[in-house]
Amino acid sequence: MNTPSLPRRLACLAYEAMLLVAVLFLASFPFVSLTQSLLLPQEGFRLLVQAYWLLLAGGYFTLFWRRGQTLAMKTWHIRLESTTGERLTARQAAKRYLLACLLFPISWGWVVFTPERQSLHDRLAGSRLVIVSPSSR
Repeated sequence: MNTPSLPRRLACLAYEAMLLVAVLFLASFPFVSLTQSLLLPQEGFRLLVQAYWLLLAGGYFTLFWRRGQTLAMKTWHIRLESTTGERLTARQAAKRYLLACLLFPISWGWVVFTPERQSLHDRLAGSRLVIVSPSSR
């Protein structure tokens, strides 16, 4: 299998970040309007919003990773699959998300220094990124 290069992964990550910011921005409107009436202290409100964003991002990635690609991954012709070549299970996708959040800097270093260019969170979750050819239109 052909593994995506680091520049391709970083470009995909940048695009993914822009898309995720838009999703979180839109999803924050109802949450903020509902929680404003709780009269929480500023620190408590901030922590509540951050937890909401973390859960929302987890749901977003888990949903799309189970299908194999997010919009950014489709754009950069990258697919996520299990190490057996099948779609990820919900458990694998959730595990990958949690590990990616916890091991973010270590995982990117792992990509640079391992010959197969597999991130640490992918290795631990039993998943891998592969390059897919663009679909003919």
